[in-house]
Amino acid sequence: MNILIFAGGSGTRLWPLSRKKSPKQFELLQGDQSTLQMAVERIRPLGLEHAFIATNEAYKDLVESQIPDLPEGHILFEPAKRDLAAAVGLALMRLKQQGVKGPIAMLWADHFMKRPDNFVKALQHAETIIEKNPNQFVFLAEQPRFTNQNLGWIHVGDETFPGEHKFLGWHYRPEKKRCDEIFASGEWLWNPGYFVFDIDFVLELYRTYQPQMSTALAEMVLDEEKLKEQYHELDALSFDEAIIEKIEPSQATVLKVDLGWSDPGTLYALKEALVEKQEYNYIKGKVVVEHTTDSFVHNEEDKLVATVGLDGIVVVNTKDALLVCHKDSVPDIKSLLKTLEDNGLEDHL
Repeated sequence: MNILIFAGGSGTRLWPLSRKKSPKQFELLQGDQSTLQMAVERIRPLGLEHAFIATNEAYKDLVESQIPDLPEGHILFEPAKRDLAAAVGLALMRLKQQGVKGPIAMLWADHFMKRPDNFVKALQHAETIIEKNPNQFVFLAEQPRFTNQNLGWIHVGDETFPGEHKFLGWHYRPEKKRCDEIFASGEWLWNPGYFVFDIDFVLELYRTYQPQMSTALAEMVLDEEKLKEQYHELDALSFDEAIIEKIEPSQATVLKVDLGWSDPGTLYALKEALVEKQEYNYIKGKVVVEHTTDSFVHNEEDKLVATVGLDGIVVVNTKDALLVCHKDSVPDIKSLLKTLEDNGLEDHL
């Protein structure tokens, strides 16, 4: 089985920890490894010769420096930032050019995971499913630990074989009341976004459901100049919207997994991933907290950061930026960055 790890995101929701020149997947958010390095280490038992990393051309040096033993030709560059439909299609067509066939595991470079051995076993299980029936997807679904409105959820049905369940549907970022109901039902699992599929099956889905994009990409991979000149003109569609949502439930199998998985996709989600209980604080650097709960306080400077009476507050102090916001306002950081850009503060992005 070949492994395709996507590492091209800009990490804007983790600003100011994550910047355009060094997005979150390259930062040391936990311990002494970046999340990209963690992602590669998790799949190393399957053979690094089968691993590929898809990223933006701007991050070439970062990937090469962090994964120096990746085989030559195993970094697949995207010439411009589009959404994932174009990025996945381009990566798969480039793999096809290199003679890759059979099952592909599509993974992400910006997650945490406590039980990587379970992950490897799940990927191997998924591989056997695809080898028996190439015309389907296998979705890995994580056992939920709490209600989480910031994630997608997978509705699972009856167990068809040990560990394998019917796929019944999705719900992306449900509202609080619905999220509580979903969690309590026991019929829904977190969606980490890990897919396993046969490369030819998905390329055929592109030809069926995204014919214009498929034709354009097929021409671009044969002509680097055309790729550089025209790639940015492709439709900005998510992979889910372009492909996944088009398939029938019968074309998917769900593997229920317990990976200790978390997605530090926002500053508050990062706090949730790094502490054992929601009411706990995460503090780093020269920080003193008093009567403070459920807060994220990160200080990279010598100046002391002290908090009193905070609840659910994010504080990030870096060399050139200080962010203070309530946990419920963390999603608005993306619009804040647009405001910074509009005010000529691009150097801080």
